[in-house]
Amino acid sequence: MARYIGPKTKIARKFGEAIYGPDKNFERKNYPPGQHGNNRRRKTSEYGIQLKEKQKAKYTYGVLEKQFRNLFKKASRSKGITGEVLLGFLESRLDNVVYRLGIAPTRAAARQLVSHRHITVDGIIVNIPSFSVKANQIVGVREKSKSLEVISSALTNTSVHKYAWLEWDQDTMKGKFLNVPERSDIPENIKEQLIVELYSK
Repeated sequence: MARYIGPKTKIARKFGEAIYGPDKNFERKNYPPGQHGNNRRRKTSEYGIQLKEKQKAKYTYGVLEKQFRNLFKKASRSKGITGEVLLGFLESRLDNVVYRLGIAPTRAAARQLVSHRHITVDGIIVNIPSFSVKANQIVGVREKSKSLEVISSALTNTSVHKYAWLEWDQDTMKGKFLNVPERSDIPENIKEQLIVELYSK
């Protein structure tokens, strides 16, 4: 299965949330896509609700099914509440950290920056978006890439200060991943318990 590159507004409408960020088209058509999107639909089954929540988490973080399933298995073997641990793993992905630091405007853009070797971890270039960032590691922009317009433009509008688990130094264009965030600090509207229930069947 390839990564989804289709219309993002359509996916946002499917979940009834602007999961990819501010979207004028979504605000204008805030109902499910399709011929009957604006009409009342049949009640969704319990399984359907759980599946939808998993799909929402996958699309939000830009993770494929196999990657997501492997992360869930890893979370279920770890200490702590499985759903919260799973979200912690997703937040620790390098592409997500780059996005949270404000180096890129979206997770998709962050993934591209990482893949194109513009990002470093502790001074070493890392081009694997799924790389798991550990506490106190330094994520920064490669020296040659600091003048890229997409990065400077994103940093102009950044609001990294609102994330308690990150520190950002504008002068060096580097940020520190202080720790895996607590569930209460993660702003994503994901009901992780439904995902746990789905995989527990």
